[in-house]
Amino acid sequence: MGDTPLAWAAGNGHEAVVKLLLDQDGIDPDKPAADGQTPLMRATRNGHEEVVKMLLRRDDVYPDKPDTSGRAPLYCATFSGHKGVVKILLERGDVNPNKPDESGETPLLWAAWTGDEGVVKLLLGRGDINAGKPGDDGQTPLLRAASNGHAGVVKMLLGRKDVNPVRPDNDGQTPFSCAARNGHAQVIALLQPPGCSTA
Repeated sequence: MGDTPLAWAAGNGHEAVVKLLLDQDGIDPDKPAADGQTPLMRATRNGHEEVVKMLLRRDDVYPDKPDTSGRAPLYCATFSGHKGVVKILLERGDVNPNKPDESGETPLLWAAWTGDEGVVKLLLGRGDINAGKPGDDGQTPLLRAASNGHAGVVKMLLGRKDVNPVRPDNDGQTPFSCAARNGHAQVIALLQPPGCSTA
C-alpha cells in the first residue's frame, strides 16, 4: 500500500508512536499512500478519535483531502459508522459535509442507505448540509432510506425543508414507490401522500 510509518501508526491507533513521529523534524503528516489515503484518513476509517485529534491540531494536515476515489475523511468515518470521529470532523469549518466522491456519493447518502440514525443526525446538525442532494444516479438520501426501510432516517429527513419527498431518481423511482416495492409498511405510512389510504 506504500503507507508511511505515521500512516501505519495512525491507522492502528498507536497514539504514543503517532506523537513521537509528529515531533520529528521534516515529517509530512499529510503524505498519502498509493491509494491517496493520508494518516488522517487511516485514523478516521478505523475510529481512532485521539489520533484524529492529534493530527487535526497540525496546520499542515488538510482535513478534507480526498483519496484516489475522491473520498474524504468524513466519508470514511461515515462509511465505518464512527460517530465520534464524524462529530470531530463536523465541528471543523474546513470540512465540507456535502463533498461527493467520484461516483457522486456523499456521507449523508451512505448513512441514509445503511440506516445509521446517529450519523444521519450528526450530519443533519450541520447548517450547511444539503439533505436533498442526490447522487449521480439521482437517488436522494430520502429515497435510499425509504428503499431500505429505515423509518427513523426517513422521519428525520421528512422534517427538512430542503428534502423533496416526491423527487424521482434517474429511473423515475420515488421514495414512495421504492418503499412500496420493497414492502416497507412503516415507511409507506410516513410517505403516504395526503388523501391516500393504505387500508
